[in-house]
Amino acid sequence: MKVLVDTSIWSVALRHSISKDESEEIKEQLYTLIEDARVAMIGPIRQEILSGIKLEAQFNRLKKRLEPFRDIPLETDDFILAAKFFNRYRSKGIQGSHIDFLICAVSSRNKFPLFTTDNDFRQYKKHIDFLLFNEL
Repeated sequence: MKVLVDTSIWSVALRHSISKDESEEIKEQLYTLIEDARVAMIGPIRQEILSGIKLEAQFNRLKKRLEPFRDIPLETDDFILAAKFFNRYRSKGIQGSHIDFLICAVSSRNKFPLFTTDNDFRQYKKHIDFLLFNEL
């Protein structure tokens, strides 16, 4: 089964942005998914990973490292479902990003568990039917 790997996981693996123990565990899990060819990528996550890199050489190195992970095609239904999720949350007074809800929609439609450290997704899961990788 493929696993949709969120920007937060790539950030840990590429930038070492959290505690060493947690970072090592996340890296091991990601490397296992990579070795097993189970990583799913979508364009919006690739865009988030590559955004904000100031040096072109660094950008190009990272872009090259991500090339083996082909994007899962997004469908019109993904965007419609993401909008429904956004509207559902907004009606409850809860804010979330359009990209986050698109990630939830792709995870839900494809039955891909989402591998993330972003706690917002645990909140979304209270009202949206999708799987979290660490809850399997």
